[in-house]
Amino acid sequence: METLGVVGLGDMGSGLAKNLIKSGFLVKGADLLPNRQSAFEILGGQLCSNPADVGRDARAVFIMVMKGDEVKDVIFGPDGLLTTMAKGSAIILSATIKPNEAREIGQSMAGSGVHLIDTPVSGGFPGAQAGTLTLMAAAPNATLDVFLKYLEAVSANIHRVGTKPGDGQTVKACLQSLIGSQFSATFEAAALAAKAGISGQVLLDVFSTSSAGCGIVNNALEKIIDRKFEGTGSHINTMHKDLTISMALGEELGVPLHTAGSAMQIFHAGRTKYPDGDNWVCTRVIEDIVGAELHRKGSK
Repeated sequence: METLGVVGLGDMGSGLAKNLIKSGFLVKGADLLPNRQSAFEILGGQLCSNPADVGRDARAVFIMVMKGDEVKDVIFGPDGLLTTMAKGSAIILSATIKPNEAREIGQSMAGSGVHLIDTPVSGGFPGAQAGTLTLMAAAPNATLDVFLKYLEAVSANIHRVGTKPGDGQTVKACLQSLIGSQFSATFEAAALAAKAGISGQVLLDVFSTSSAGCGIVNNALEKIIDRKFEGTGSHINTMHKDLTISMALGEELGVPLHTAGSAMQIFHAGRTKYPDGDNWVCTRVIEDIVGAELHRKGSK
C-alpha cells in the first residue's frame, strides 16, 4: 500500500484525505486543531504530530493550509517536509497562495530532489468532499505523468496549465477574480429583490433557468434564501484571502480589476461585520443597509 500525506485537515484537506483513503492509499496527516485531528482518525487516517512525520515514507504530500508563510513553514521548517521526504517524492501544493510565493518555494526547493507540483483547486467544500475538484496543475509533464494517479483520486478535472511553480497559482488568481465578482453581484441582486418585495424562490427559479444561472450563482442564492450563513464549508476568510491575491497580482502586472476590486470591498465589509460567517453573509451587510431580508418564501 502506497503512503501519501495531507498537511492541513480542514474543510478542504479533510476532503482530500477522505478520497485518498477511499482510493486505497495509506494516508498520514497533520493539523493543529484537535477536532480536525480526531475527525481524520475516524476517517481511517494515520495522525502525525508534525509535517516531518507526515513526509516520512510518503510518496507525495498534499499541502492545504491558508497562507504562503504557512506553506513555507510546512516545507522548510525544523519539522518540515524536506527534513524527511525522499528524493523522487513530490510535494503537491494544493493551497491557494500568491504566485510569487509559489515561485520562491520552487526556487528554494531546487536541488532537494523532491518535486513540486503547483496545483491549486476549485470546487469548494462540496468538491473536496466528493472528490470532484478542478485542479490547475503546473509542473513538467513528465512529473505530472508520474504523480497523476494521486491527483485523479481527488479530482474530476485536471488541467495542465503550465510547467513552473506559480503558473497554477496565477490561473487560480484569475479564476477567483471572476468567482468573487459573481458572488458579489449575486449578493447585491438578492438585496435588491428583498427590498422590492420579491420572494427568494421566484428569484432562484428565474436565475437558475436563465443565462446567468451557474453553480456559483445558484448555490449562493440557495444559501441566502435559506439563511444559511455559517457552517456551510465556505468561510469568508478564504475568499477574502483569495481576492487579496487576485488584487495583488493585478497591481503587480498593472492590470485594472474594477469589478474584482468592488467584490473585494464587499467581502471586506462582510468579514469585518460577520467574521464567523461564510461567503454568503456579505448579503446581510447590504440587507442591513436597505432594511430588508430575502427568504425563500418572501422578503422580510
